[in-house]
Amino acid sequence: MGEMDADATSVLAAEEGGRYTAVDLFCGAGGLTLGARMAGFRVLFGVDIDPWACQTYRANNPRVECYQGDIAGLDPSKLRRKLGLEPGELDLLLGGPPCEGFSIYAPERYIEDPRNHLFRHYLAFVREFRPKFVLMENVPGMLSLGNGTFIRAIMRALEDLGYKVGMRVLNAANYGVPQDRWRVFIVGTALDGAEPLFPQPTHYAPVRANFTGGRVFTVSATQPDVFGVLKRFVTVGEAIGDLPALRAGEGSEVMPYDKEPHSEYARMMREGSKYVYNHVAPKLSKINLERLKYIPPGGSWRDIPFDLLPPGMRRARRSDHTKRYGRLRADGLAATILGKCDPHWGPVFHYEQDRTLTVREEARLQSFPDWYRFYGPRMAQYEQVGNAVPPLLAKALCGLIRRQLSGDPIGEGGAVRAISLEEVEAFYEERASVRRIAKVESSTKVELFSR
Repeated sequence: MGEMDADATSVLAAEEGGRYTAVDLFCGAGGLTLGARMAGFRVLFGVDIDPWACQTYRANNPRVECYQGDIAGLDPSKLRRKLGLEPGELDLLLGGPPCEGFSIYAPERYIEDPRNHLFRHYLAFVREFRPKFVLMENVPGMLSLGNGTFIRAIMRALEDLGYKVGMRVLNAANYGVPQDRWRVFIVGTALDGAEPLFPQPTHYAPVRANFTGGRVFTVSATQPDVFGVLKRFVTVGEAIGDLPALRAGEGSEVMPYDKEPHSEYARMMREGSKYVYNHVAPKLSKINLERLKYIPPGGSWRDIPFDLLPPGMRRARRSDHTKRYGRLRADGLAATILGKCDPHWGPVFHYEQDRTLTVREEARLQSFPDWYRFYGPRMAQYEQVGNAVPPLLAKALCGLIRRQLSGDPIGEGGAVRAISLEEVEAFYEERASVRRIAKVESSTKVELFSR
């Protein structure tokens, strides 16, 4: 772990002596775990197959045992007994099965992709532990694959295990994360009197849901409310503007701060940390540095002179690849942080410095505090950050679950109801019906024109 003031107990004070327990499957670098800890849960165990992610997880969560290996090799019954838990005693089972097979950024999305079936291992742990709550996370791409095959199968399986189940799609920006990041969450509960609920947005943000079910499944706030309860979204500049300025190829894994925090968000990120970690700007080729000269804040590949474009981009339509070679805006949100910091994938250029983002800057944009240090080769560090659930979003979700566990009143308007399995099934049945009608109409037109 990074060197921390007073052992960072102030940062995670809510966790101390926490009576509520959690286990994190597919824990990665620990975004869900950190959010749960900040919400007052005592996380007992984490598991992930990635050795570098596990090193990061252990370093930043030293009181949590982390198993590095294939979850298929971990026996749920043996683990439950090892943790000294009886069925039904665990309060929360967390899990974000790898999402690459569902992601729109995957080269090919097949239903048969073995990564898409890892949720079955998660369900085996649910069956053994019988936790009071379950919380699963994945990408919106799972909503379109196989006309909702996976989201429906997961929700149906949890219902068959006796859980009340609901889902929603949330945007991290609505919960104080400076990033336009949509994610699917499934909540299930076996606790008497509890319901699968989702947190109300705390921030408004200019986000759009361009995916299957975007108008039906989402919880979002895009404009200020009339009562002034919602805060304005956190901007990129507020998130990273106090970090030391760098040129491409400069930086260090450990370095001092060189200016005071300039925003409420920056102060929150710096709490408990004496140094800046993982703040190294990758080297850029001469051609990319030349391209950067033409890209203004908020700009993209369209601003690059034709003769400087990569050969593949010269054949692209102006309406395609809208975010490639993009430069961030200081007054805007970051695009979804991915597992690669590659300008060919999206907007990863700093808004005023001619370079790509550092691991620390991406971690800030994911809401990881500065004391949370990432380990491994730099590419592995970027991957860990991009694959994580933003801790502030995880905290909002886990905090609402903890309130139900403790019997605290939620209050009117304190939560958003979940979308039930019945509603999800109805959505996809209607969608399939519309497609069938469209197919028949198209076939009829072809037949008429062919006569």
